[in-house]
Amino acid sequence: MKVIDVYARYYAANAVFSGIERRGALVKLTATSDAGNITYEVSVTFFPHRDEEDFAVSYDACFAKELYSAPGRRSKKREQQFLEVFRGEIDALAEGAGGAVLWEQPLGEARMG
Repeated sequence: MKVIDVYARYYAANAVFSGIERRGALVKLTATSDAGNITYEVSVTFFPHRDEEDFAVSYDACFAKELYSAPGRRSKKREQQFLEVFRGEIDALAEGAGGAVLWEQPLGEARMG
């Protein structure tokens, strides 16, 4: 199985999980290729971000949604389509969990895979 982060970036966020304030979020579009199948998933993980160097991701506040799964392989065209709806999908996941990603406050550069 090969897992590739097509897009990943840290942002400021607002949320509370397990009684802990979360002020950071890691958002991702991930492609997983296994046995001739490709799956694309969006995810958001909220973490405390207590200072400028705190990027310790928490696994108790992670939310994901599968966007696509079928026989085949990676497609740049399909990935571009998913990136066009990425923010809306992440916002829906975050809102459903009681949090928010602050898109205007990135905490670093985007990573593309």
